[in-house]
Amino acid sequence: MKDPTEQARDLPLDSHLHTDLSPDSDVPIDAHAAQAAERGIAEIAITDHVDFEPGAPAFAFTTFEDRERIVRGAAERWGPQGVQIRFGVELTYDRSWEADIREHLARHAYDFTIGSVHDRIDSPYSPGRVAGWVEAKPLAEIVALSFDEVVAAARSGLFDAIGHIDGVKRYVFPYITPADFEAAPELYEPILHALIESGTALEVNTSGLRYPIQRSFPHPAIVTRFHELGGRAVTVGSDAHRLDQLSWGLADGYAIAANAGFRELTFRRGPGAERVAVPFPAVNDHE
Repeated sequence: MKDPTEQARDLPLDSHLHTDLSPDSDVPIDAHAAQAAERGIAEIAITDHVDFEPGAPAFAFTTFEDRERIVRGAAERWGPQGVQIRFGVELTYDRSWEADIREHLARHAYDFTIGSVHDRIDSPYSPGRVAGWVEAKPLAEIVALSFDEVVAAARSGLFDAIGHIDGVKRYVFPYITPADFEAAPELYEPILHALIESGTALEVNTSGLRYPIQRSFPHPAIVTRFHELGGRAVTVGSDAHRLDQLSWGLADGYAIAANAGFRELTFRRGPGAERVAVPFPAVNDHE
């Protein structure tokens, strides 16, 4: 794979972006939009975090009304300048809070929804606990807490896409390496089947390419396996939290999807709207 340090240009969609409406981002929405215009990214989804565990960073960080007002306002400003902005969300999924998530989505309408598994407050994957958690355990046991939640998120049917399905590999590094995950593709099978059976899209998340693990979430072989099993819905997002991260590694993400057999992204552009295909341009084989 080529060096992805340069932000991609001239691609139709970056479906995973955070602004200063997320507690872990400092980017005003207009800065992202200006960057997208400059780089030729035709469409962006603003997917700021919403948490449901009391005390979690994005629990009641801001209101739905403020987020919608700010994103819709930016969409009006930037549409005439060639950047389509969609009002999305990244909802932290945990079975403990599924009823709250379901109720939230019943009351609040988004253009596009990502469900993602993140650390809980008492997570064994937290920096102070992870070394003890992984010690003397097989990989299947180490990742089960995360992977089981990802399966449940997919089966819930609540989301358009599931984000960074193996994001746990960032938390357990360097004790467990990306090569360890790549040597155990069978661990991903329940996730892939859950995505396919629920019709939920698999996200190719390129943020891992800028972390020490130097791998996308998930790695390319898993995207290929998803397609082989019959998966037909895929999204690609940079998961940018800083201005210089918009579209970062995005061309690599498109290439991973293309090399797996996909020729289009699956996206939703409005509350209750039908999902649409977003064809992507030919990309060089980066593998």
